[in-house]
Amino acid sequence: MPDVLLARYADCIFWLARYVERAENLARILDVNETFSRDSRGGQNWRSIVQLNSDEERFFASHDTAAVQSVVSFYVIDGDNPTSIVSTIRYARENARTLRPLISTEMWVQLNVFYNRLAGMSAADLAPGKLAALFGAIKEACQTHTGITEGTFFRDQGWYFYQLGRYIERADQTTRLLDIKYHLLLPSGSDVGSPTDVSQWNALLRSAAGYHAYRRLHTASTTPGRVAGFLLLNQAFPRSVHHCVREAGRLLGEVKSRYMLRHGNDAAEELDRLRAVLGTLDIVTILSEGLHEFVDLLQQQLSATTRDLSTAFFGYSPEAAPSQTVTPQ
Repeated sequence: MPDVLLARYADCIFWLARYVERAENLARILDVNETFSRDSRGGQNWRSIVQLNSDEERFFASHDTAAVQSVVSFYVIDGDNPTSIVSTIRYARENARTLRPLISTEMWVQLNVFYNRLAGMSAADLAPGKLAALFGAIKEACQTHTGITEGTFFRDQGWYFYQLGRYIERADQTTRLLDIKYHLLLPSGSDVGSPTDVSQWNALLRSAAGYHAYRRLHTASTTPGRVAGFLLLNQAFPRSVHHCVREAGRLLGEVKSRYMLRHGNDAAEELDRLRAVLGTLDIVTILSEGLHEFVDLLQQQLSATTRDLSTAFFGYSPEAAPSQTVTPQ
């Protein structure tokens, strides 16, 4: 295979990685929210999932209330919802079909089996007692895809765009996972530091697969500031925003240098600015100025990076460049 990578293939590889990462993180968000919903604000908690994904208009067009059954069904098995897990894995599979000349047989087979398993699910598979196991199985299938890709995907230009997509999506989803607890589920002043509040922050860490890593740094107590700082700023935790932004910037610099790509400077500058902000601010400053506002700013800059990559490498015009989702043709 020549070193030249078609823009269409680069686009598909980038979004293949993003969709699988998105499905895993949505399963994590639903999983932690199932834990949150056991308190007195359960109904509000499930509505927050809909708000977080900006799906209120679409959701309430077919559902009266944001209850656990309707929200889980909407985000797991509803094929008409483009943000559901079954839809994101379908998009990943369609991108993988386009990429059959480039990806390994093992990558294709695993995604195909995963999608067919999701597509065959019904409401009976979403019973409350089955949710924890279901979300665990979805996360495990997404991680299996990542492991197969790590072990079988040829290290050429396509590999770099796959990794870029994975890290940008992971950074974005980590901000959303943090936002769901700190902003949408923010307890009253009397609840801060209570056993319920601490257990929710611990559940949040577990949903990001960061509980044990966090405990290696903070053995004494769990506080909102420490958890937020860990998920945003820790450079050693692979799901922190800082780590993901740093890796995305490194990968973009390497692919431009190794393959002498002239474009992508705007995206590189966006990532450099993000890395500089994350490297200079401390969590006390971020919290004092508003965590939700800071997280919202990060999401805007990550969206701008995606648009810049789309116009530089994937053949999109500036007006048509996607920032959050792209449906395979």
